[in-house]
Amino acid sequence: MTQTEGRAGRVVAVVVTYNRLAQLEVTVARLLRSGPDALEAVLVVDNASTDATASWLAEQSDPRLVVHRCETNGGGAGGFETGMRLAVTRFDPDWVLVMDDDGRPEPGALERFQAEDRSAAEVWAAAVYHPDGRICDMNRPWLNPFWHRDVFLRTIFGKGRDGFHLGREEYDAGHLCEIDGTSFVGLFISRAAISRAGYPDGSLFIYGDDVLYTLGVTRAGGRIVFDPSLRFEHDFSSMTGADRRFRPLWKSYYYYRNLLLVYRIASGPFFPLVLPMMALKWLSRVRDHGGEKRVFLGYVLRALRDGVLRRTGTSHAEVVGWARRG
Repeated sequence: MTQTEGRAGRVVAVVVTYNRLAQLEVTVARLLRSGPDALEAVLVVDNASTDATASWLAEQSDPRLVVHRCETNGGGAGGFETGMRLAVTRFDPDWVLVMDDDGRPEPGALERFQAEDRSAAEVWAAAVYHPDGRICDMNRPWLNPFWHRDVFLRTIFGKGRDGFHLGREEYDAGHLCEIDGTSFVGLFISRAAISRAGYPDGSLFIYGDDVLYTLGVTRAGGRIVFDPSLRFEHDFSSMTGADRRFRPLWKSYYYYRNLLLVYRIASGPFFPLVLPMMALKWLSRVRDHGGEKRVFLGYVLRALRDGVLRRTGTSHAEVVGWARRG
């Protein structure tokens, strides 16, 4: 691993994809617009896609594009763990840059990363926007309210989620901001951070792997910094309208189980107080699932059980099968 003077160091991008070829095509093209000095390689982890992804990737000729096709779909979490491990083993980079197949740097973002001294932090987080310029809510960096008294108070007294997530003020301020965690879109992870915190937990399948990983970096003494000058685009449409049910319903299991794992780590000694509040809140959502209340309730109860027991070994096939058994 070598670092060139005047540059942040060697960067390898990891892109995890599953059955979204149209998005992947845009993301790969955007990444490869940056020259080798800014981006050494792009490693695409194909999570056993069943569309034309594999054939399209096989047709690509850019030597910087490397493809790893998984035998089974390990979810986003499995894809990121696999991709980061392969990136380190194959390329020995200074930085691993992670993103979903529908997340991509805005033009010049990678060059901007290379233009600055990045030794002040072990992880750098980009500002992520929708294509229309709105801040992408699901990718907003955050501060752990259980670690910061002022953040906890503003979260409890009125601001809710906005109390511990960065907002427009921090995005527009133009200066660096230390954070406790963020998402896996536009995240530059140093080898020092990987040495400190290891790799994402692929057994989580989907949801929460990025939260748990970045929280783990911070807990281990690593520094994560938000740089609003590093702009990424996430072509993601959040849920709108009155129907906010999970589609398909099995996703609710992963969401609630993994969120419980997050709350355990984030809240620390306060977890015994947080657990019953969250359980009641999630169970109350059964009323929103007319016609499938029994199945939804089964998923939530299993999520609570496995979250409390910190059990993540259930196969995805079994999780999907619960919908048929109720």
